[in-house]
Amino acid sequence: MNLNSHHFDRIRSKSAGKSGKAAAVPSKTPCDHPGCTEAGDYRAPQGRDREGQYFCFCIDHVREYNATYDYFSGMSDDAVQKYQKEALVGHRPTWNMGVNRAAGEPSAPDDLHPDSLGIFKARARQGRADAPRRPYYSIATTKALTAMGLDEMADAAAVKARYKQLVKQLHPDANGGDRSNEDKLRDIIRAYNFLKTIKLSPPAAGAAR
Repeated sequence: MNLNSHHFDRIRSKSAGKSGKAAAVPSKTPCDHPGCTEAGDYRAPQGRDREGQYFCFCIDHVREYNATYDYFSGMSDDAVQKYQKEALVGHRPTWNMGVNRAAGEPSAPDDLHPDSLGIFKARARQGRADAPRRPYYSIATTKALTAMGLDEMADAAAVKARYKQLVKQLHPDANGGDRSNEDKLRDIIRAYNFLKTIKLSPPAAGAAR
């Protein structure tokens, strides 16, 4: 079977759309290709941002056009990925699961769906303003907090409470004389003594960025 036969051209061109396949439109319209005098019996979509508009080509030029047609031409890789992701939800703004809509930023990409009223950006800024700023500590301080099972948001009171809890859990006297946790207990004591010399400054509740 010869797939290049002209008998298949009209079959291939029945469905016009983003795929770039042309549709046969018997008419006396001239071919839109510059300098061509043949009849433009085949429609081909003009491309992104021109949905519903078509070129009229002869059979040779519609084949040439289809071979190079790319709906996403001119778009960055990120924009293409966002477009394809949004196509699954009809290009409606979405938020990540478990994220407060007032604090989340919608996934609609600016280059495809401009937020002319600034609604989505305002919501995103409000969400960031409500989130507490995490303090920045030295590597040694971060390691000491991690050794005690704490993060940068812990204050001095939390460190002291955690220290007492761990000592009770790991001390040999609390484990029937078992000394298998002595090394870990020693690390906890060392971390606690170090943290006592550091001024921990986590943000107060409700503090904004």
